[in-house]
Amino acid sequence: MDKSVTKMFALIEALAGSEQPRGVTELARELALTKTNVHRLLRTLEANGFARRVGELGRYELTLKLWELSSQVVARLDVKKESAGFLARLSEMTQETVHLSVRDGFDVVYIDKIESAEPVRAFTKVGSRAPLYCVGTGKAMLAFLPPEQIASLEGRLERYTDTTITDFGALQEELAQVRSQGFAVYRAEWRDGVNSIAAPIRDHSGSVIAAVGIAGPATRLQPNAFPRLAPLVVDTAAAISRRLGYRPTGDATGSNIDQPGGLSIEDHSQHRSAQGHA
Repeated sequence: MDKSVTKMFALIEALAGSEQPRGVTELARELALTKTNVHRLLRTLEANGFARRVGELGRYELTLKLWELSSQVVARLDVKKESAGFLARLSEMTQETVHLSVRDGFDVVYIDKIESAEPVRAFTKVGSRAPLYCVGTGKAMLAFLPPEQIASLEGRLERYTDTTITDFGALQEELAQVRSQGFAVYRAEWRDGVNSIAAPIRDHSGSVIAAVGIAGPATRLQPNAFPRLAPLVVDTAAAISRRLGYRPTGDATGSNIDQPGGLSIEDHSQHRSAQGHA
């Protein structure tokens, strides 16, 4: 193991365990390191936003960046646990494969799925990845990233199929539509012959932390079915968001799906007859 990395972790633990900012000399004494070594490590933490200097004495304390990173991991665990029943209900009502995804950089990572019972269905593996801009759940999350992060994709849109969006202007227009209508659609942009519909999931702060989507063969999950199925996906995402503590401004009652088995759809049967990656 790299000794510098080990020293860095020891320093982070020392700072995390301190109620007050710490000085270079006392940290060097506690960790049995030279002051030069400790100072270099502290400057590295400071340069990367993990620590800051406090007061005129040059003492250091950790920022909240580690907490922010760890909270993302906790959120992933929470969203998977809280989503399970809702995913099962969405699968039952659409008869398509259901995916739960989170973002890792500019990739989608599938953290849960329910396979369609249909003999021909979209195929994915939990833990697999896909580019954010190419799949439904990815676009549902990408649309709500800060503009500067979206802009960093310009010139980096690789083509995977004939329908992959590779023009940045066209991608921006599609993401604006996602924000406007509340869901994303995917038309065989990552893998041929697979379509999907997806919607964003928000945490208690309103941040988009995940997305849920349905996926199926393009021959069955056709664009003319999107208007009928999209509300089911959007309502499922809203219900999961509520379970995670999200309350839209002015929402006194919340989504019409408050329990995993409580999807309120006027005509269940028409969705059961409606029939990749999400």
